[in-house]
Amino acid sequence: MAPHASHRRRRNKVVTTVAGGAAALLAVGGTLFAGSGAQASPAAALSGAQQQDFVAAAGEFHVPAPVLLGVSYEESQWVSHSGRYSSDGGYGVMNLADVTPRMVAGGSAGEAGRHELASVSANPAMHTLTTAAALIGAPASQVRDDDRQNIRAGAALLASYEKKITGGGTPSDPGQWYGAVARYSQSTGAAAARSFADAVFQDVRHGASATPGGQRMKLSADSAVQPRTSQITALHLNDTQPDPQAQCPARLDCQFAPANTANYQVANRPADGVDIRYIVIHDTESSYQAAIDSFQSPGGDAANYVIRSADGAVTQSVPNQDVAFHAGNFWFNMHAIGIEHEGFAAQGATWYTDAQYRSTAVLVRYLAAEYHIPLDREHIIGHDNVPGPQDGYVAGMHWDPGPYWDWNRFMRMLGAPVDSTPHGVGPVGSPITIDPAFADDQQTVNVCPSDDGTGSTKTCTDQTGASSILYVRTAPDASAPLVSDPYLHSGSAAGSDEISDWGSTVSAGQQFVVADRSGDWTAIWYSGKEGWIYNPDGVNTTPAHCVKVVSPASGTSTVALYGSGYPKASEYPANLSPSTQVPLSHYQFPTGQAYVATAAASPADDFFHNPPDTVVKGTESYYTIQYGHRLALVDSADVTTSAP
Repeated sequence: MAPHASHRRRRNKVVTTVAGGAAALLAVGGTLFAGSGAQASPAAALSGAQQQDFVAAAGEFHVPAPVLLGVSYEESQWVSHSGRYSSDGGYGVMNLADVTPRMVAGGSAGEAGRHELASVSANPAMHTLTTAAALIGAPASQVRDDDRQNIRAGAALLASYEKKITGGGTPSDPGQWYGAVARYSQSTGAAAARSFADAVFQDVRHGASATPGGQRMKLSADSAVQPRTSQITALHLNDTQPDPQAQCPARLDCQFAPANTANYQVANRPADGVDIRYIVIHDTESSYQAAIDSFQSPGGDAANYVIRSADGAVTQSVPNQDVAFHAGNFWFNMHAIGIEHEGFAAQGATWYTDAQYRSTAVLVRYLAAEYHIPLDREHIIGHDNVPGPQDGYVAGMHWDPGPYWDWNRFMRMLGAPVDSTPHGVGPVGSPITIDPAFADDQQTVNVCPSDDGTGSTKTCTDQTGASSILYVRTAPDASAPLVSDPYLHSGSAAGSDEISDWGSTVSAGQQFVVADRSGDWTAIWYSGKEGWIYNPDGVNTTPAHCVKVVSPASGTSTVALYGSGYPKASEYPANLSPSTQVPLSHYQFPTGQAYVATAAASPADDFFHNPPDTVVKGTESYYTIQYGHRLALVDSADVTTSAP
């Protein structure tokens, strides 16, 4: 294990005792389990025969097959946990729950010994597996471990809900199953149940496909299906109304809790000329309520939204027209909306629940449509992808949401899948998309106490689990040193497997240019170097299409890289103090290298609240490129572009 570099530090977010917050979450049906058991194991192959298992179970229990497939897709993305429970205590492709007190007690929230432990784990919503197993007359162990029995049990449970709504019937019209699907979510709130059912019926109407474990699964589109949404009233759920001040789609449980005015800057985006082009995914490193409370205290930071782990409830803290202080880079804040997720990055797979992914996907689709934000990984980014604005700030930039945020799953939920083309890798000079299968991509990271805000990590420990990252090495060999970022490691020091060492990894959805190939390894241009990723038969990448590749312009030996896109000092009015636009001096982009850029260069700009709502535009324009794990900006005048 590499020695710990000086960059190892707790991220600058409010971290409070989470036991109370977790208890509140658990009281509404969420579960927060220990990372060692909650991370899904590699996906079991879903073959053509398994798709037939869905068809057979649908026929046996008189459930429309598209509905059964849609429910499973939203619950698990058709990924089997092979006898191990998922982040919300569910087993198998139908995500049937069987939560024990031990699971809750061993969770990252530290529930062991708390008085509510027994009552929490006794909630019937946490034991759908045993209920479903009884319906098919099978042992619970079979329903946990056998995918066919898991599908049968899920179908039987769904049919039992439908019979209660219809008085005993199981209609063949898929649209008549809306209420049963909403009930399957186990949500006690109407908004959350409706959100789940809407997602399922969107899949039924528009289709879905995936290749978990390398095998093809498909739900064919049927746009004629008309879901009977009025059935939600038969469930008698808590019908909380969205706060009219919150800028959210109606299907989300969304409230408004204004941040302290010191934590954002009043603006009028995009009407004032400052466009919104990025959405930044964060995690809170605290409980949901602690994050909201911290936003309401002056002198800290604030994101536009916070999403709860247990049920996907949303609180907006900063109006979207204003500039929230969330990304550690004012220029990116100017052009971004920040979404915080209740959770801890070192244990992300435990906290990032199905409900959280669903709510975030609904919200991001809404925001992308509202502000014309492209649904790709150069615009839908993690906090760990935001560059430092200047040299002195790069090393301290945050690394959330970390390796356990499932980018492939999330982009599929946005309707913009990373894996929309077959896996493979093109020739040298061609662009590729990083695309490891999350459940199969078992990576080991080293976690120290300073990395884990829950306090449950007492000593530096290696942990292995499903992830979205690949390590980048200096040579095509598993024993070769990891590539290092010069802001994190001085001189010739190698990178490390520390979870906070963002300088040695790539993440799903990021795009790079092939620099070389050798056996099972693919080299990419990465942070000014040739970096190697393990990629046998192209299993971890897909060829990228419809992208722009930039390289140094003729006569330019090295292109300057920036963390912001401000105008030149001479372009500011005399009454305004110019922002400093200086290159990131430790990064290089020499002739011979190439990087993938956003489709169009954006004009240099800056924003001032005082004088009121003043925007300064510069004559330069900047491409955003995927330089390493983080983005960087290049002056369009310094590069040439191509579209392979």
